[in-house]
Amino acid sequence: MATMVVARPKLILLFSGKRKSGKDYVTDFIHQRLGNEICCILRLSAPLKEQYARERGLDFEELLGSGQYKEQYRADMIAWGERRREQDPGFFCRLAQMGVTQPVWIVSDARRLSDLQWFRTEYPGQTRCIRVEASENTRRQRGWEFTPGIDDAESECGLDHGVNYDWIIHNDEDAVPLEEQLQVLLSLAEQKAGSEAS
Repeated sequence: MATMVVARPKLILLFSGKRKSGKDYVTDFIHQRLGNEICCILRLSAPLKEQYARERGLDFEELLGSGQYKEQYRADMIAWGERRREQDPGFFCRLAQMGVTQPVWIVSDARRLSDLQWFRTEYPGQTRCIRVEASENTRRQRGWEFTPGIDDAESECGLDHGVNYDWIIHNDEDAVPLEEQLQVLLSLAEQKAGSEAS
C-alpha cells in the first residue's frame, strides 16, 4: 500500500477542553481569521468515528454531529477508541494528518496525554498546547450535563492535570474577549506561515 506524503507543518496548535467548553467555536474562530491557505482544522475524532461507523454499520455523518445520534454511541465509541490506542497510540493522529498541505495545523480535539505526546514526539519544535476552559455553569447553559462513564472517563479528564499548556483560553461570557486572548497566538501562526514563503 502506498503511503501518502504529509507536508511538514510550521506550527501545530493542539486544543483540549471539556465537553461544551467551546473548543470548536475557538478553533473555527482561528481558522476563519487565518484562512484556508494558512491553516486547516484536524479532528482526531473524525478518523476514529469513520472507522467506528464502518465497523459498526453506522451513519458516519451523524456521528460527526453534536446531536443525540452521536450521544447514544459515545460510551461504546470511546471504549472502542481506547482499545485501538492501546494497540497503536498514534493511529488516529496519523490518519488525521493525511493529505494536509497547510503550514499551520489546528487539532481541535486532543483528549489524551498520548495525543499530546505523539505530536510532541513527531513535531517537537512545532507543537503548542492550548486549553479551552469554561465554567460548569457556562457549559450547562450550552447543553452540558454530567454523564457517568463519559464525563469521568479519560477522554474528558485525561488532560485535566499534569500538562504544561502554552495558552489557556477562558471561554465564558464574562471573560476577556476571545480576539484579545488569541492575539498572540494568531500573530505566531501568521509569522510561522509567513516564514514558509520567505
